[in-house]
Amino acid sequence: MTTGGHIFFVSTPYNPNTMKNVVGKNIAKIREQLGITQEQLAIRLQMAGWRVDRFLVSKIERGERQVLDSEVVLIANVLKVSINSLFGRDK
Repeated sequence: MTTGGHIFFVSTPYNPNTMKNVVGKNIAKIREQLGITQEQLAIRLQMAGWRVDRFLVSKIERGERQVLDSEVVLIANVLKVSINSLFGRDK
């Protein structure tokens, strides 16, 4: 969809009552494609300097926890993917 020269990507509608982030489902998908567990992702994130555990990774993937910009960057770096791919924009 375009508006005034801007491109907007529309996927599942954001519902603030049920979903606190839009990257969680893509983090889970990419993690599974890489063949790593939530625990393994948490360990990699810890090694990169973020105090996180499997339970927090699970909440993020389910969309139950907001993700800060800096956390999105760190997750993308640890998964070795672009930030756009976390938002489902890599085609």
